[in-house]
Amino acid sequence: MANSTTVTEFLLMNFAERWQLRLLHSMLFLLIYLVTLLGNLLIVTVTTIDPKLNMPMYFFLRNLSVLDMCYVTVTVPSACVNSLTGNSAISVAGCATQVFLVIYFFYVELVFLTIMARDRYVAICQPLHYPVVMNYQCCIQMTLASLLSGLVYAGVHTGQTFQLTFCQSNVIHQFFCDVPSLLRLSCSDTSSNFLLILFSAIVVAGGCFIFITMSYIHIFSTVLKFPIREQGKVFSTCVPHILVVSVFLSSVLSVYLKPSVNSETIQDMILPVFYTIVPPFLNPIIYSLRNTQVKEAVNKVMLRNFHRQMTG
Repeated sequence: MANSTTVTEFLLMNFAERWQLRLLHSMLFLLIYLVTLLGNLLIVTVTTIDPKLNMPMYFFLRNLSVLDMCYVTVTVPSACVNSLTGNSAISVAGCATQVFLVIYFFYVELVFLTIMARDRYVAICQPLHYPVVMNYQCCIQMTLASLLSGLVYAGVHTGQTFQLTFCQSNVIHQFFCDVPSLLRLSCSDTSSNFLLILFSAIVVAGGCFIFITMSYIHIFSTVLKFPIREQGKVFSTCVPHILVVSVFLSSVLSVYLKPSVNSETIQDMILPVFYTIVPPFLNPIIYSLRNTQVKEAVNKVMLRNFHRQMTG
């Protein structure tokens, strides 16, 4: 393309053109961000200091909360600043960093959700083997494997994306840098990129989905043999996890497997919210506030801090 100019920076989009609406969206995003940080930080605190929560289930819950705080920090603060200042420019290096981190945290989040499904499966279907199968060393190994494999996964996708040539338009129709939006801006052949996305979606997302589904099939078949009173308790802990996994996978697949067309609908900007912002926001509510032991630990911490303030 002889008349094209190589892109040196990208321009991110806002949810609205009017400054008043941008302010409203920024305040909403900032509120969600602060609530997400506070809720997940509370989970990390209570699962660390309370000896009753020194179990594999809460070990993964603590890791998931730390991951969620990092995950939501990659996109929301910069989106709020860009919307308030009106300066939506981001360098190619900054865009590549954001793409890498978003893919990395998404991958690790998905693997953690899969591990948590395995934890519930062993606890419910093989309770006698639970201390052996889900021992502390195994939990550490699975966590490290998730984090290290995530580096390779994110590195491959980011490197494959930024090997492309970007020219002409530099406007990314999204509030953060993501791969599908960048592929629409490329003047190179992106067929190999879409094949990589399709392959990873089938292997990684599809594999995790099948593993989670099979785990819950075994869980539900086992729970049906329990007394009715115990069935309700087990189902109440499983359904929220299934809901989060469903929202997480369906939203990301609808974005990454969408045909490469120059679409500029508000739906294209809303869908990524469901896998970048909503899961970290729902994590403290769904996984912790419905749990009696975590509720007691949270109340204990709150009462302790209140007593210190009163006596101090």
